[in-house]
Amino acid sequence: MKIGILREEKIPADKRVAFSPAQCRRILNEYPNIEIEVQSSDIRCFKDNEYVDLGISVVDDISDCDILFGIKEVPKEKLITNKTYLYFSHTIKEQEYNRDLLKKMISLNIKMIDYEVLKHNDGSRILGFGRYAGIIGAYNGLLTYGLKKELYSLKPAYMCVNRKEMEQELNNVKLTNEKFLVTGKGRVGSGILETINLLGIKEVSINEYLSSQFDYPVFLNIDVMDYNERIDGQSANFNDFINHSADYKSSFIKYAKHTDIFIAGHYYGAGAPYLFTRNDVRKSDFKICVVADVSCDIDGPVATTIRPSKIDSPIYGYNPITESEDDFLDDDCIAVMAVDNLPCELPKDSSEDFGENLINSVIPIISINSNDIIKGATICEDGDLTEDFEYLRGFISS
Repeated sequence: MKIGILREEKIPADKRVAFSPAQCRRILNEYPNIEIEVQSSDIRCFKDNEYVDLGISVVDDISDCDILFGIKEVPKEKLITNKTYLYFSHTIKEQEYNRDLLKKMISLNIKMIDYEVLKHNDGSRILGFGRYAGIIGAYNGLLTYGLKKELYSLKPAYMCVNRKEMEQELNNVKLTNEKFLVTGKGRVGSGILETINLLGIKEVSINEYLSSQFDYPVFLNIDVMDYNERIDGQSANFNDFINHSADYKSSFIKYAKHTDIFIAGHYYGAGAPYLFTRNDVRKSDFKICVVADVSCDIDGPVATTIRPSKIDSPIYGYNPITESEDDFLDDDCIAVMAVDNLPCELPKDSSEDFGENLINSVIPIISINSNDIIKGATICEDGDLTEDFEYLRGFISS
């Protein structure tokens, strides 16, 4: 089996890669039946010579490879017929902008295995960049707070060589008695806490957070059932919320009255109540001054997130009165950090983390056609949609 590592050719450029040079070397050492070719790239976070130095073949043409690993969508004109591809296709939710991509893959008899749908037997996702989105998103939230309050300054994460340098910048953070609120307890939420914990910020309970004052910074990590309640006042549980979200309302405002910095790492499902609305933000007791929205659902559950921001310009202001963008330094504005491709700020570290999961969970099974994990993540094969993704038939037919 010959594996090809794709160069990323989607615009804007993405420096990430499925496997680092050292990881490629490990695969070759551990799997004698595998060959690897890396497609030459002048934008990748690891240079071509770093692969060559470890005995990895770097080529321009990877059409002789059996399985091709990328990160972002492959441009339609770059697809190679009769190949197996693994990348984030962004088609499973019927994303309009990738309709033609899916149709093209089917017409070229491509087997498309989507990272997003690779799941362990317990249903949890195998792969994702959520952890690093959380790690960097929390850092950017701290950067934003320092600028908003004119307390300190941090070097932007994307200007740091690696995570180690970024974390050294945290020595410049100056806090007093701030309250941090973190939503989400999945990969993203865990990543957020990795950064928060480096500052030695104390975690407190919901009751302490809502009823006590502190002379040192604290944080609270809450999940979906901590800020949603049934409209009729009856007892609530997660399964009921998932199946009957229209019967619920948000209770998030009780936290907003006590929060300085909100770092959003939750998953939001369609039809669920918004965490807070534009009307909520206008209330006099809405205390949040910085929102670091790692989840970044535009015009959605976090009302202050009105657009994604860019890596080199990560902050904008939300004016509650005009409900529009304004100067984030204005006292009446909330500073919003809503970069939607956060892992790209530390491409080497996030790529290595992603590659480790690929090596541990995907490489051992990728050549086994009957494997249920691979089968469940295969969107199209043999010139047609697979059974699990038949629901996309109307999407590709329109």
